Amino acid sequence: MTIASDEADLADLVVARPEGLYCPPGDFYIDPWRPVDRAVITHAHSDHARFGHRHYLASQAGANVLLSRLPGISLQTLGYGERLDLNGTTVSLHPAGHVLGSAQVRIEHRGRVWVASGDYKLDPDPTCDAFEPVRCDTFITESTFGLPIYRWDAPQAVFDGVDSWWRHNAAEGRASVLFCYSFGKAQRVLASVDAGIGPIFCHGAVEPLNRAYRDAGVHLPPVRPVSEIPVKDKAAFRQALIVAPPSAQGSAWLKRFGDYSDAFASGWMRLRGARRRRGVDRGFVLSDHADWPSLQTAIQATGAERVIVTHGSVEPMVRWLREQGLEAGAFETQYGDDTVEADAAGADETVAARSVPLEFDQTAAEQAVPADDQSHAANPSSRA
Repeated sequence: MTIASDEADLADLVVARPEGLYCPPGDFYIDPWRPVDRAVITHAHSDHARFGHRHYLASQAGANVLLSRLPGISLQTLGYGERLDLNGTTVSLHPAGHVLGSAQVRIEHRGRVWVASGDYKLDPDPTCDAFEPVRCDTFITESTFGLPIYRWDAPQAVFDGVDSWWRHNAAEGRASVLFCYSFGKAQRVLASVDAGIGPIFCHGAVEPLNRAYRDAGVHLPPVRPVSEIPVKDKAAFRQALIVAPPSAQGSAWLKRFGDYSDAFASGWMRLRGARRRRGVDRGFVLSDHADWPSLQTAIQATGAERVIVTHGSVEPMVRWLREQGLEAGAFETQYGDDTVEADAAGADETVAARSVPLEFDQTAAEQAVPADDQSHAANPSSRA
Protein backbone atom coordinates (compact mmCIF):
# COMPACT_ATOMS: atom_id res chain seq x y z
CA MET A 1 0.00 0.00 0.00
CA THR A 2 1.39 3.41 -0.95
CA ILE A 3 1.70 6.46 1.28
CA ALA A 4 -0.96 8.17 -0.85
CA SER A 5 -3.44 5.34 -0.31
CA ASP A 6 -2.67 5.31 3.43
CA GLU A 7 -3.49 9.01 3.59
CA ALA A 8 -6.68 8.44 1.61
CA ASP A 9 -7.76 5.76 4.09
CA LEU A 10 -7.28 8.19 6.98
CA ALA A 11 -8.85 11.25 5.34
CA ASP A 12 -12.25 12.44 6.55
CA LEU A 13 -15.20 11.13 4.55
CA VAL A 14 -17.01 14.47 4.93
CA VAL A 15 -15.45 17.93 5.05
CA ALA A 16 -16.87 21.46 5.12
CA ARG A 17 -16.49 23.51 1.95
CA PRO A 18 -17.91 26.91 0.97
CA GLU A 19 -20.62 25.09 -1.01
CA GLY A 20 -21.61 22.75 1.80
CA LEU A 21 -20.67 19.43 3.39
CA TYR A 22 -18.61 17.49 0.84
CA CYS A 23 -17.67 13.81 0.55
CA PRO A 24 -14.26 13.80 -1.26
CA PRO A 25 -14.10 10.09 -2.20
CA GLY A 26 -17.72 10.05 -3.39
CA ASP A 27 -17.56 13.50 -5.02
CA PHE A 28 -20.97 14.63 -3.75
CA TYR A 29 -22.40 17.13 -1.28
CA ILE A 30 -24.92 16.71 1.52
CA ASP A 31 -27.55 19.49 1.74
CA PRO A 32 -25.29 22.08 0.05
CA TRP A 33 -26.25 25.75 0.25
CA ARG A 34 -24.49 26.73 -2.99
CA PRO A 35 -25.07 25.17 -6.44
CA VAL A 36 -23.15 21.90 -6.98
CA ASP A 37 -23.12 19.03 -9.47
CA ARG A 38 -24.51 16.32 -7.17
CA ALA A 39 -26.46 16.95 -3.97
CA VAL A 40 -27.72 14.33 -1.53
CA ILE A 41 -30.72 15.88 0.27
CA THR A 42 -31.70 14.80 3.77
CA HIS A 43 -35.13 16.46 3.67
CA ALA A 44 -37.09 19.20 1.94
CA HIS A 45 -36.94 22.04 4.48
CA SER A 46 -35.58 25.16 2.84
CA ASP A 47 -32.35 25.31 4.84
CA HIS A 48 -31.41 21.85 3.56
CA ALA A 49 -32.96 21.67 0.07
CA ARG A 50 -32.27 24.49 -2.37
CA PHE A 51 -32.61 25.18 -6.07
CA GLY A 52 -29.57 25.23 -8.36
CA HIS A 53 -27.97 21.79 -8.15
CA ARG A 54 -27.48 19.72 -11.29
CA HIS A 55 -28.46 16.35 -9.81
CA TYR A 56 -30.40 15.55 -6.63
CA LEU A 57 -30.55 12.33 -4.63
CA ALA A 58 -33.17 11.91 -1.89
CA SER A 59 -35.41 9.29 -0.30
CA GLN A 60 -38.30 7.88 -2.27
CA ALA A 61 -40.57 8.61 0.70
CA GLY A 62 -39.89 12.33 0.39
CA ALA A 63 -40.00 12.66 -3.39
CA ASN A 64 -43.49 14.18 -3.56
CA VAL A 65 -42.71 16.86 -1.01
CA LEU A 66 -39.30 17.69 -2.49
CA LEU A 67 -40.74 18.04 -6.00
CA SER A 68 -43.59 20.20 -4.70
CA ARG A 69 -41.03 22.58 -3.21
CA LEU A 70 -38.38 22.34 -5.95
CA PRO A 71 -40.35 21.60 -9.14
CA GLY A 72 -38.42 20.61 -12.24
CA ILE A 73 -35.26 19.32 -10.54
CA SER A 74 -33.37 16.24 -11.77
CA LEU A 75 -34.18 13.84 -8.94
CA GLN A 76 -32.98 10.30 -8.27
CA THR A 77 -34.52 8.50 -5.30
CA LEU A 78 -33.56 5.63 -3.02
CA GLY A 79 -35.74 3.51 -0.80
CA TYR A 80 -34.70 3.46 2.84
CA GLY A 81 -31.79 1.03 3.24
CA GLU A 82 -31.18 0.72 -0.51
CA ARG A 83 -27.49 1.02 -1.42
CA LEU A 84 -25.94 3.05 -4.20
CA ASP A 85 -22.33 3.19 -5.37
CA LEU A 86 -21.09 6.74 -5.85
CA ASN A 87 -17.51 6.83 -7.12
CA GLY A 88 -16.43 3.92 -4.93
CA THR A 89 -18.39 4.94 -1.83
CA THR A 90 -21.51 3.08 -0.74
CA VAL A 91 -24.34 5.45 0.10
CA SER A 92 -27.66 4.56 1.72
CA LEU A 93 -30.48 6.57 3.28
CA HIS A 94 -32.12 5.76 6.62
CA PRO A 95 -35.18 7.24 8.37
CA ALA A 96 -34.53 10.34 10.48
CA GLY A 97 -38.03 10.76 11.94
CA HIS A 98 -37.99 14.53 11.32
CA VAL A 99 -40.62 14.96 8.59
CA LEU A 100 -41.94 12.90 5.68
CA GLY A 101 -39.00 11.56 3.67
CA SER A 102 -36.31 12.80 6.05
CA ALA A 103 -33.17 10.69 5.88
CA GLN A 104 -29.80 10.14 7.46
CA VAL A 105 -27.01 9.66 4.93
CA ARG A 106 -24.78 6.64 5.56
CA ILE A 107 -21.43 6.68 3.74
CA GLU A 108 -19.14 3.65 3.67
CA HIS A 109 -15.65 3.74 2.17
CA ARG A 110 -12.74 1.36 2.70
CA GLY A 111 -14.17 -0.08 5.88
CA ARG A 112 -15.11 3.21 7.51
CA VAL A 113 -18.68 4.41 8.06
CA TRP A 114 -19.87 7.99 8.53
CA VAL A 115 -23.50 9.04 9.04
CA ALA A 116 -24.88 12.55 8.48
CA SER A 117 -28.15 12.88 10.37
CA GLY A 118 -29.70 15.99 8.87
CA ASP A 119 -32.49 17.00 11.28
CA TYR A 120 -34.13 14.28 13.37
CA LYS A 121 -36.40 13.42 16.27
CA LEU A 122 -37.09 10.27 18.25
CA ASP A 123 -40.70 11.00 19.28
CA PRO A 124 -43.42 9.01 17.46
CA ASP A 125 -45.00 10.72 14.46
CA PRO A 126 -47.78 9.14 12.35
CA THR A 127 -46.72 11.13 9.27
CA CYS A 128 -43.17 9.80 8.80
CA ASP A 129 -40.94 6.77 9.35
CA ALA A 130 -39.38 6.52 12.80
CA PHE A 131 -35.73 7.39 13.43
CA GLU A 132 -33.42 4.44 12.80
CA PRO A 133 -30.15 4.30 14.76
CA VAL A 134 -27.30 3.58 12.33
CA ARG A 135 -23.99 2.29 13.67
CA CYS A 136 -21.02 4.31 12.49
CA ASP A 137 -17.50 5.51 13.30
CA THR A 138 -18.34 9.21 12.92
CA PHE A 139 -21.77 10.77 13.41
CA ILE A 140 -22.64 14.22 12.08
CA THR A 141 -25.51 15.55 14.19
CA GLU A 142 -27.78 18.55 14.54
CA SER A 143 -28.19 20.25 17.92
CA THR A 144 -31.15 22.62 17.43
CA PHE A 145 -32.37 22.00 20.97
CA GLY A 146 -29.05 20.90 22.43
CA LEU A 147 -29.52 22.31 25.93
CA PRO A 148 -30.85 20.60 29.09
CA ILE A 149 -33.83 22.97 29.34
CA TYR A 150 -35.32 21.40 26.22
CA ARG A 151 -37.21 18.29 27.31
CA TRP A 152 -40.42 17.42 25.51
CA ASP A 153 -43.59 16.03 27.03
CA ALA A 154 -45.12 12.93 25.48
CA PRO A 155 -46.66 13.93 22.11
CA GLN A 156 -50.08 12.54 23.03
CA ALA A 157 -50.17 14.78 26.10
CA VAL A 158 -49.49 17.78 23.87
CA PHE A 159 -52.22 16.83 21.40
CA ASP A 160 -54.64 16.21 24.27
CA GLY A 161 -53.93 19.82 25.26
CA VAL A 162 -54.59 21.04 21.72
CA ASP A 163 -57.87 19.10 21.63
CA SER A 164 -58.95 20.52 24.99
CA TRP A 165 -58.20 24.08 23.87
CA TRP A 166 -60.05 23.57 20.57
CA ARG A 167 -63.02 21.87 22.27
CA HIS A 168 -63.38 24.72 24.77
CA ASN A 169 -63.26 27.34 22.02
CA ALA A 170 -65.79 25.42 19.92
CA ALA A 171 -68.19 25.29 22.87
CA GLU A 172 -67.87 29.07 23.15
CA GLY A 173 -68.48 29.55 19.40
CA ARG A 174 -64.92 30.74 18.87
CA ALA A 175 -62.47 29.77 16.12
CA SER A 176 -59.15 28.15 17.08
CA VAL A 177 -56.17 29.36 15.04
CA LEU A 178 -53.02 27.27 15.46
CA PHE A 179 -49.77 28.63 14.04
CA CYS A 180 -47.15 26.07 13.05
CA TYR A 181 -44.67 25.37 10.27
CA SER A 182 -46.43 24.54 6.98
CA PHE A 183 -44.27 21.51 6.17
CA GLY A 184 -44.08 18.71 8.70
CA LYS A 185 -45.50 20.30 11.83
CA ALA A 186 -48.86 21.15 10.22
CA GLN A 187 -49.36 17.62 8.89
CA ARG A 188 -48.31 16.08 12.20
CA VAL A 189 -50.90 18.23 13.97
CA LEU A 190 -53.62 17.36 11.45
CA ALA A 191 -52.91 13.63 11.78
CA SER A 192 -52.94 13.74 15.58
CA VAL A 193 -55.82 15.98 16.70
CA ASP A 194 -59.38 14.76 17.27
CA ALA A 195 -61.07 15.62 13.98
CA GLY A 196 -64.46 14.92 15.55
CA ILE A 197 -64.38 18.16 17.53
CA GLY A 198 -65.24 20.32 14.54
CA PRO A 199 -64.34 21.27 10.97
CA ILE A 200 -60.68 21.78 10.06
CA PHE A 201 -59.40 24.45 7.70
CA CYS A 202 -55.93 25.38 6.54
CA HIS A 203 -54.07 28.36 5.13
CA GLY A 204 -53.17 28.31 1.44
CA ALA A 205 -49.50 27.69 2.29
CA VAL A 206 -50.39 24.43 4.03
CA GLU A 207 -52.67 22.88 1.39
CA PRO A 208 -49.97 21.92 -1.21
CA LEU A 209 -48.02 20.09 1.49
CA ASN A 210 -51.16 18.27 2.62
CA ARG A 211 -51.62 17.10 -0.96
CA ALA A 212 -48.04 15.84 -1.17
CA TYR A 213 -48.45 13.93 2.09
CA ARG A 214 -51.69 12.32 0.94
CA ASP A 215 -50.10 11.38 -2.38
CA ALA A 216 -47.36 9.64 -0.38
CA GLY A 217 -49.98 7.57 1.45
CA VAL A 218 -50.14 9.53 4.72
CA HIS A 219 -53.64 9.64 6.20
CA LEU A 220 -54.89 13.12 7.05
CA PRO A 221 -58.44 14.07 8.06
CA PRO A 222 -60.65 16.12 5.73
CA VAL A 223 -59.26 19.65 5.59
CA ARG A 224 -60.74 22.57 3.64
CA PRO A 225 -58.81 25.60 2.43
CA VAL A 226 -59.94 28.78 4.16
CA SER A 227 -60.26 30.35 0.71
CA GLU A 228 -63.28 28.15 -0.04
CA ILE A 229 -65.36 30.11 2.47
CA PRO A 230 -66.79 33.53 1.47
CA VAL A 231 -64.88 36.32 3.20
CA LYS A 232 -67.91 37.58 5.13
CA ASP A 233 -69.02 34.13 6.33
CA LYS A 234 -67.51 34.13 9.81
CA ALA A 235 -70.06 31.62 11.12
CA ALA A 236 -68.34 28.79 9.21
CA PHE A 237 -65.33 29.05 11.52
CA ARG A 238 -67.04 29.26 14.92
CA GLN A 239 -66.17 25.68 15.91
CA ALA A 240 -63.25 25.21 13.55
CA LEU A 241 -59.55 24.56 13.91
CA ILE A 242 -57.54 26.65 11.44
CA VAL A 243 -53.93 25.61 10.81
CA ALA A 244 -51.76 28.45 9.53
CA PRO A 245 -48.06 29.37 9.18
CA PRO A 246 -46.57 31.84 11.68
CA SER A 247 -46.31 34.44 8.91
CA ALA A 248 -50.11 34.77 9.06
CA GLN A 249 -50.01 36.04 12.63
CA GLY A 250 -51.03 39.68 12.86
CA SER A 251 -52.20 39.79 9.24
CA ALA A 252 -55.53 41.04 7.92
CA TRP A 253 -56.26 37.42 6.89
CA LEU A 254 -57.22 36.66 10.50
CA LYS A 255 -60.13 39.14 10.44
CA ARG A 256 -62.25 36.69 8.48
CA PHE A 257 -62.57 34.39 11.52
CA GLY A 258 -64.37 36.87 13.77
CA ASP A 259 -63.84 35.93 17.41
CA TYR A 260 -60.88 33.55 17.70
CA SER A 261 -58.27 32.21 20.08
CA ASP A 262 -54.75 31.66 18.79
CA ALA A 263 -51.90 29.35 19.73
CA PHE A 264 -48.39 28.54 18.58
CA ALA A 265 -46.89 25.03 18.33
CA SER A 266 -43.10 24.93 18.57
CA GLY A 267 -40.28 23.55 20.66
CA TRP A 268 -39.38 27.16 21.45
CA MET A 269 -42.61 27.40 23.44
CA ARG A 270 -40.73 25.62 26.22
CA LEU A 271 -39.36 29.09 27.03
CA ARG A 272 -41.82 31.49 28.63
CA GLY A 273 -40.18 34.48 27.00
CA ALA A 274 -40.64 33.03 23.53
CA ARG A 275 -44.32 32.41 24.12
CA ARG A 276 -44.81 35.87 25.59
CA ARG A 277 -43.18 37.55 22.60
CA ARG A 278 -45.35 35.63 20.17
CA GLY A 279 -48.34 37.26 21.87
CA VAL A 280 -50.57 34.20 21.54
CA ASP A 281 -53.20 32.85 23.92
CA ARG A 282 -51.58 29.42 24.19
CA GLY A 283 -48.17 27.90 23.58
CA PHE A 284 -47.93 24.19 22.79
CA VAL A 285 -44.47 22.67 23.16
CA LEU A 286 -44.19 20.55 20.03
CA SER A 287 -41.07 20.09 17.93
CA ASP A 288 -39.94 17.99 15.00
CA HIS A 289 -36.39 18.12 16.39
CA ALA A 290 -34.85 15.94 19.09
CA ASP A 291 -34.81 17.34 22.61
CA TRP A 292 -31.75 17.17 24.88
CA PRO A 293 -32.32 13.59 26.14
CA SER A 294 -33.14 12.36 22.62
CA LEU A 295 -29.96 13.89 21.19
CA GLN A 296 -27.98 12.00 23.82
CA THR A 297 -29.86 8.76 23.12
CA ALA A 298 -29.44 9.03 19.36
CA ILE A 299 -25.73 9.80 19.54
CA GLN A 300 -25.03 6.97 21.97
CA ALA A 301 -27.03 4.51 19.83
CA THR A 302 -24.70 5.07 16.86
CA GLY A 303 -21.68 3.80 18.76
CA ALA A 304 -19.66 6.58 17.14
CA GLU A 305 -16.33 7.52 18.70
CA ARG A 306 -16.31 10.85 16.88
CA VAL A 307 -19.21 13.31 16.64
CA ILE A 308 -19.40 16.48 14.55
CA VAL A 309 -22.10 19.06 15.31
CA THR A 310 -23.57 21.15 12.48
CA HIS A 311 -26.08 23.65 13.87
CA GLY A 312 -28.06 24.76 16.89
CA SER A 313 -26.43 24.88 20.31
CA VAL A 314 -23.09 23.77 18.91
CA GLU A 315 -20.59 24.76 21.60
CA PRO A 316 -22.54 23.31 24.56
CA MET A 317 -23.08 20.05 22.69
CA VAL A 318 -19.41 19.75 21.70
CA ARG A 319 -18.42 20.41 25.30
CA TRP A 320 -20.82 17.76 26.61
CA LEU A 321 -19.59 15.21 24.06
CA ARG A 322 -15.98 15.76 25.08
CA GLU A 323 -16.97 15.34 28.71
CA GLN A 324 -18.31 11.91 27.73
CA GLY A 325 -14.89 10.98 26.37
CA LEU A 326 -15.81 11.31 22.70
CA GLU A 327 -13.83 13.09 20.02
CA ALA A 328 -16.04 16.04 19.08
CA GLY A 329 -15.95 19.05 16.82
CA ALA A 330 -18.16 21.23 14.65
CA PHE A 331 -18.83 22.12 11.03
CA GLU A 332 -19.78 25.68 10.19
CA THR A 333 -22.95 25.39 8.12
CA GLN A 334 -25.93 27.40 6.96
CA TYR A 335 -28.46 24.98 8.43
CA GLY A 336 -30.86 25.95 11.15
CA ASP A 337 -31.94 29.16 9.44
CA ASP A 338 -35.47 27.82 9.50
CA THR A 339 -37.05 31.24 9.88
CA VAL A 340 -40.33 29.89 11.19
CA GLU A 341 -38.77 27.98 14.10
CA ALA A 342 -36.15 30.61 14.82
CA ASP A 343 -38.70 33.42 14.70
CA ALA A 344 -40.63 31.73 17.48
CA ALA A 345 -37.74 32.14 19.88
CA GLY A 346 -36.21 35.47 18.99
CA ALA A 347 -32.50 36.20 18.96
CA ASP A 348 -32.28 37.39 22.54
CA GLU A 349 -33.97 34.24 23.85
CA THR A 350 -31.51 32.10 21.92
CA VAL A 351 -28.53 33.97 23.36
CA ALA A 352 -29.93 33.70 26.87
CA ALA A 353 -30.62 29.98 26.50
CA ARG A 354 -27.10 29.21 25.31
CA SER A 355 -25.71 30.53 28.58
CA VAL A 356 -27.56 27.87 30.58
CA PRO A 357 -25.20 25.30 32.18
CA LEU A 358 -25.33 21.73 30.88
CA GLU A 359 -26.42 20.44 34.25
CA PHE A 360 -30.21 20.74 34.46
CA ASP A 361 -30.20 22.92 37.56
CA GLN A 362 -32.99 24.87 39.24
CA THR A 363 -32.25 28.06 37.30
CA ALA A 364 -32.70 26.23 34.02
CA ALA A 365 -35.84 24.52 35.26
CA GLU A 366 -37.44 27.83 36.16
CA GLN A 367 -36.97 29.04 32.58
CA ALA A 368 -38.91 26.11 31.20
CA VAL A 369 -42.69 26.07 30.88
CA PRO A 370 -44.15 23.28 33.06
CA ALA A 371 -46.31 20.73 31.29
CA ASP A 372 -49.42 21.85 33.15
CA ASP A 373 -48.77 25.58 32.64
CA GLN A 374 -51.15 26.37 29.82
CA SER A 375 -52.12 29.79 31.13
CA HIS A 376 -53.07 32.57 28.77
CA ALA A 377 -50.43 35.01 27.63
CA ALA A 378 -52.80 37.85 26.95
CA ASN A 379 -51.69 40.39 24.39
CA PRO A 380 -54.60 42.31 22.86
CA SER A 381 -52.30 44.00 20.36
CA SER A 382 -51.78 40.65 18.64
CA ARG A 383 -55.36 40.64 17.40
CA ALA A 384 -55.92 41.71 13.79
